[in-house]
Amino acid sequence: MDAADRKEGRDVDSHMWRRPLDQVYADLRTRPDGLNTAEAATRLAAQGPNLLEEPARQRLVVGLLKRFTNPLVLILLFAASIAALTHEQASVFIIGAIVILSVLIDYVQEQRAETAAEALRQRVALSVAVLREGRPQDLPAAALVPGDVVLLSAGNLIPADCRLLRSEDLFVNEALLTGEPYPVEKDASDAPAAEDTSTPANGVFMGCSVVSGTARALVVATGRATRIGDIAGALRKEPPATAFTLGIRSFGMLIVRLTVLLVLFVLLVNLLLDRPLLESFLFAMALAVGLTPELLPMVISVTLARGAVRMSREQVIVKRLSAIHDLGSMDILCSDKTGTLTEARIKLVREVDLDGGESKDVFQWAYVNAAFETGLKSPLDEAIIAAAPIDITTWRKIDEVPFDFERRRVSILAERDGRRFLIVKGAPEDVLAHASSYRLAESEAVRPLDDGARARALATLDRLGDEGFRLLGVAWREVEPQRDHAGATDERELTFAGFAAFLDPPKDSARAALTALADLGVSVKIITGDNERVTRHVCSVLGIAIEGILNGPELANLSDEALFARLPATTLFCRVTPPQKARIIRALRRRGHVVGYLGDGINDAPSLQAADVGLSVDGAVDVAKDAAALILLKHDLKVLVEGVREGRRTFANIMKYVMMGTSSNFGNMFSMAGAVVILPFLPMSPVQILLNNLLYDTSEIAIPFDRVDETMIARPRHWDMDFVRDFMLVLGPVSSLFDFFTFGLLLWVFQAGEALFHASWFVESMMTQVLVIFVIRTRARPWRSRPHPLLAACSLGIVALAVSLPYTPLAAWFGFVPLPLDVLLTLAAVTALYLLLAEQAKHWFLSRHRKAWRNAS
Repeated sequence: MDAADRKEGRDVDSHMWRRPLDQVYADLRTRPDGLNTAEAATRLAAQGPNLLEEPARQRLVVGLLKRFTNPLVLILLFAASIAALTHEQASVFIIGAIVILSVLIDYVQEQRAETAAEALRQRVALSVAVLREGRPQDLPAAALVPGDVVLLSAGNLIPADCRLLRSEDLFVNEALLTGEPYPVEKDASDAPAAEDTSTPANGVFMGCSVVSGTARALVVATGRATRIGDIAGALRKEPPATAFTLGIRSFGMLIVRLTVLLVLFVLLVNLLLDRPLLESFLFAMALAVGLTPELLPMVISVTLARGAVRMSREQVIVKRLSAIHDLGSMDILCSDKTGTLTEARIKLVREVDLDGGESKDVFQWAYVNAAFETGLKSPLDEAIIAAAPIDITTWRKIDEVPFDFERRRVSILAERDGRRFLIVKGAPEDVLAHASSYRLAESEAVRPLDDGARARALATLDRLGDEGFRLLGVAWREVEPQRDHAGATDERELTFAGFAAFLDPPKDSARAALTALADLGVSVKIITGDNERVTRHVCSVLGIAIEGILNGPELANLSDEALFARLPATTLFCRVTPPQKARIIRALRRRGHVVGYLGDGINDAPSLQAADVGLSVDGAVDVAKDAAALILLKHDLKVLVEGVREGRRTFANIMKYVMMGTSSNFGNMFSMAGAVVILPFLPMSPVQILLNNLLYDTSEIAIPFDRVDETMIARPRHWDMDFVRDFMLVLGPVSSLFDFFTFGLLLWVFQAGEALFHASWFVESMMTQVLVIFVIRTRARPWRSRPHPLLAACSLGIVALAVSLPYTPLAAWFGFVPLPLDVLLTLAAVTALYLLLAEQAKHWFLSRHRKAWRNAS
């Protein structure tokens, strides 16, 4: 879109807010009750889905050709071209097979992974209430078209740019567009002709969120035609690299460094020994191919996709595949208590005055406030309304000051019998702080809230909290009859009515789930806006050991360094605001922890974004679900426990391939590089190295399906390149040691010529490279951990093929000769001895790197 187009778009856009609604309806060819299904379908087909970036399914040819731009594939094709020019048909065939295998498997598995992930994402995709044929129905936000009429309420993400048709106490967070952190009030009146703001008062815009109130709105622009769509290209940037991405990158750099060193070493030695330049070059290129984990993208794609599908069976939907690794690496879970540790079946059980006496006035004031509130209804509001219906037809609502998480209260301006009252309910401490008087139950006398009365009120608050009650403070103030607007500044000089006491029993399943998380090495920290006494009571019932408590007001006075020091000894964070929640999570991450956060409210979005892995639930508000990487279909910690286990299982299988590539495979390639110094000929021809690599990679295809030992799941796992490097430096030399031992046997015992040497070492290297998977795949002794049948079949099948190849008609084509029986038996014995020593080396290494093993996989 050029500058002229953008200017024209802004001019047309501005008319939508300033024109009378009748003209807007005419421009969009729609009606106040919305479009019908046929009209909407026609427009959707013409204009495309309501997405900022429409997912383009790659065509088969384009998808395959794109993979040929991979640097590794280009190197292989270059090597194949050299082989073709020198009439090395076998090399051309092998390299071609490697390229086709790598490209096809990667493409097919990526498509399958993408399809599976997209199907799972659709289960939790953003939906919106739309009027079609005048009837509301829930539809995917992507199905919206200009002319649709949508219904909005607190907690909704705004799905498109809309002109307001009707609104009630509507406050919207527009920080995405304006950078302004505070919600702005919106109304459905026509924008004044002179208004020149970026976000008109009668318009709401895609990507912003409804903080409170309700609205009916007309969709005027969708997808790339929206305000955010117009600037999406400029705003779009790569998200910060996750721990998983950084780990893959570190592994890739390790392989690149090893490959460059070995290739340069081989070329230098061959040049010093005056060996043919072309053959030396092809040998070095074959070594580079052998060292490169061509199938790693496939292994990652398949493993993560399988993990996502398995997690969906455990009621966890994965929105971002790399979050599977983050969940497995998580060692601290931060969560609110409501609905996670408790049943979220809150009941109003008592209404008491300042001294704890039963008070009907408290319930009446609280009921009027809750009934007229248009913001996001909390479980406490629902409990008040469900307790005992009151006839409020004598009341008339005038205005509302919506709830926010800084004030922690909501106020309703309402009228009855010609008198107007500001009715306030919220966090008891905050309501008390804004009260100057109180009234006891069944008394008309209003008394000053002096220090003695405040002390009695706090004593009642503490006593009820110790009994496990969750409390709201309720207060009121009569205002002048002509007052028609209320604001936060009016919440002063209140008359304190008392406390509404609620019970939310702890979940029966929570204790077992918390124990299971602790067994998995995940500690739980409770971050809640509730007071510490109620939270402490719930924790004591569930058996949560409380090391320390930090309250929001105290936290506000701590520097980042002081908070950093307090974190390890603090279990409960109470009476905290949303910014404080995010601050706690960021501080935990700075301490080196992998932090998960479980939340479902508007106030949880910043924390979900701040965490390594944000978790929400299917019933959460749109803002929370959009910010989360994983969605729990059941609000139950038991579901999360299974998700953690599956995350670790998935990552463990990825690491099996990595450990194979940096131990036995590296050892064999190192042996080939070293052999050029001591052998009068190349240890293998380039075509034989390429065949070795092709068969080896084929044997690894089944790794994503392998079983994982419980010991690999017991602790958090994450990338640790130091551990990978150390493992390679222990297991690699063991492999090379046996390779050089084999060289000695072949040269000095069996007096093998070049052809027999090549065939013999090819068989030995295939047996050692492939069969060592049964050692590396488990921390236990191999005979105590059963591999998946598919992995066993692939590995043993490839070994059988490698052993039989020198006896087939293809042997001459690859430069092999049949192996005498004594040579074959000797190679089998050497392989068995190698596997035994490799197992002992692994056991020795892990016993001395137990801590590193727990932090890697």
